[in-house]
Amino acid sequence: MTVLASLETGLAVLARPILTSPVVRFVALAGICSAYIQGPLTKIFDFAGAIGEMNHFGLTPAPLFAVGVIVFELAMSALIVTGFFRWVAAIALAGFTLMATLLAFRFWELAPGMERSMAMTGFFEHLGLIGAFLMVAWYDLQEHAAPGKGRAL
Repeated sequence: MTVLASLETGLAVLARPILTSPVVRFVALAGICSAYIQGPLTKIFDFAGAIGEMNHFGLTPAPLFAVGVIVFELAMSALIVTGFFRWVAAIALAGFTLMATLLAFRFWELAPGMERSMAMTGFFEHLGLIGAFLMVAWYDLQEHAAPGKGRAL
């Protein structure tokens, strides 16, 4: 075993009890879903703003889309955090995020400059979030494929 492999193993032994705890799992899943909890709550408390957002992106009828987004994001977040159909909800939010990202962060249509740079950053940050949801689904499906083991996520 190399020195680096030995160091990695030793650090993993120290980190495993903390990072695999149910509290850390809950915080991680809630963190991944945080934008999908905060966003709908903001829309609920400012429904006129939610309708304005739907209109901005050309989604009509705007009130129906606003309610749909609110219900979808909160429901999928709840499923992920509770573990009930977690993999399905993670894939659903990954797909939703991809569609929303392609709609909202079309940096390739913008002239070079600050606005384009910010849109590009948002685009790639959302791709990272999609990757996180796919990892949640992957781990959850791995767990379903291996009965008898403790839940991975």
